[in-house]
Amino acid sequence: METQQEQSPSLEDCLKLLKGERDEQRLAGLLLVTKFCKGDDLSSLRRVYDAVGPLFLDRLLRTGMGKGTTTSGRENDRDAYLRLSVTVLAAFCRVPEVASLEDMVLKIPLILEVMSTEPGSSVLEECYEFLYLVSTASGNGIMKFYESGGIKIVASQICSMQDGSHLMEISLKLVQLILSKISLDIIIKDYLSELAIIVAVTARQFAVLHNSLKFEALHVLSAIISSKDAAPLFDALRLLPNDSWSQDMRTGIVAILQNRVAPAERLQALMLAESIISTYGEGWLINHRSTSDAQDGPSTDMCLLLVLEQSRVEVAVLLNELAYLKYEAPKDTSANTEAILLKRRNVAVAYSLIERIIKLISNVDENDGNFIDEATLTKLIRQLNETIGVILEYLEDAKEHGQNKGDDLLASVRIIGSYLAEAHLACKEKVQELLGYMLSVRGEDEQSPFYCVCFLLPMLCQITMKVEGCKLLASCGGLNAVLDCFTKLIGSKDYMVEDNGGVFLACDTIINLLLKKDKLQLTLEESTIVNILKALAYWAENTGDISSMMMASSICALIFDHTSEESLLNHPDFNHRDLCSLYRLIARCQALSGPDANTDMDLAEIVAKGYSRWAHRYPHIGDAMTNTTW
Repeated sequence: METQQEQSPSLEDCLKLLKGERDEQRLAGLLLVTKFCKGDDLSSLRRVYDAVGPLFLDRLLRTGMGKGTTTSGRENDRDAYLRLSVTVLAAFCRVPEVASLEDMVLKIPLILEVMSTEPGSSVLEECYEFLYLVSTASGNGIMKFYESGGIKIVASQICSMQDGSHLMEISLKLVQLILSKISLDIIIKDYLSELAIIVAVTARQFAVLHNSLKFEALHVLSAIISSKDAAPLFDALRLLPNDSWSQDMRTGIVAILQNRVAPAERLQALMLAESIISTYGEGWLINHRSTSDAQDGPSTDMCLLLVLEQSRVEVAVLLNELAYLKYEAPKDTSANTEAILLKRRNVAVAYSLIERIIKLISNVDENDGNFIDEATLTKLIRQLNETIGVILEYLEDAKEHGQNKGDDLLASVRIIGSYLAEAHLACKEKVQELLGYMLSVRGEDEQSPFYCVCFLLPMLCQITMKVEGCKLLASCGGLNAVLDCFTKLIGSKDYMVEDNGGVFLACDTIINLLLKKDKLQLTLEESTIVNILKALAYWAENTGDISSMMMASSICALIFDHTSEESLLNHPDFNHRDLCSLYRLIARCQALSGPDANTDMDLAEIVAKGYSRWAHRYPHIGDAMTNTTW
């Protein structure tokens, strides 16, 4: 109370001076204000601002910048005027109502000019504070900052800012504001190189700091790096003279994942990891050297282990929550729908990381520098087995609820397929129980199962090498699923693919099953036979690859065991032209499979033995074999 009584006369004296007619009086009043008016005394600051008025503040700023006129003999005081004007402007803008005034917004270009012409000025921190306060208080403020080249100024100065300084904090907050108002693709188009510099410096803060600013850096990096528009930015980052930013990112992500932080921050760290791996490859998870900072980087496998562990946790939690929302929570509410979409997106991130790790350990090669020691590898495989078990339980729950359509279910089949391709005996009993169901899973936009079969083909190809696996696939209707997938892959332009990897896996799986037909007691429906033969005819007409032709003729030779020429020509969906294509295919492959031919002799033998079995049921194939027409 006594303090108030002492200050009130001083404040009133200042207000009288500020309302004076001469600039000297107002200047004296401002000088007094800076000595006793506290920054958190917003009511007093507002009274002072109203007393001095915007015109005098504008004249003072311009005079300090050398744009105005000064009283004779005062030219040497220009720096003092500049410091005073910027200091009081920043102080006034602590009052949100003042900061949002159009007059303050219009001063943004002038403040940016001060920063660009005098980057080492003692008022630089007040300049940044003014920009942040005005940009926060007014939507027009951040747009004016952006349009006036604010990002260019920040990028030019941020490299020289001290790690963890107040200037650095304000700079990152300004970048956050811009990202909240302007789409990243526009920023990249306008300021790509500047944004790359900001990202690199922000990554360093993310690595070296251990305070709240570390999370500010995380949020900025997550908003930029995790965006679908960030591809050009990665190219720009590669052009920077120092590429330590990706090492810094790994150090920061490790710190987040190994400490107690909020779930949202851990998820953002995983999103960052997934975005970087998508560009740099899964080898980034293995630390080859420490950061450029004095502190050591994480150990070689620390990031790899932490990313897998946290991804496993996310998968377990998110799948449990998804199951509740889908099967137990109130249905058809907007909140429920939004929650399901969000959790599906989040689980997709964890799935992607787990798949990347599966790929990494399947390609471990000490010569490539991606060496993982045996103890770490054992730990990774054990954790992956446990996670695949959790995902299988999620699919089992969906099966019990009669659900086989959904992108989350399809993604679950995909990750299981990725792992079983490398460890087809993992979770063997559960896989056997759910194989038929997994082959029926459809994505949201699929009319019938296709991609689920594609995802499982590497595993199906392996298990059908043995009779036990063939019996399992045949018993759950898997042959028809594989045949349908194969038909779609090669039977129309919509599914024709340049990469024949999936096609050949389907071929091998079909051949494995058909070769063991006697032990399996396989029966093929006439419509299935016609569909596969028409697809083979189409493939034969559209490929010049010898391996593809040999695969096609082998399957054709095995399918011919189940029908005849007469039966095929009597089918309404099969015609003379289709049969001619197949005959020519078999004839060409027979011609290519001589003793000196560079072809797969096993496939050539399948065709030759098949021909000897059923040639009598296809009387006109002999014409094709002797290059005559029929």
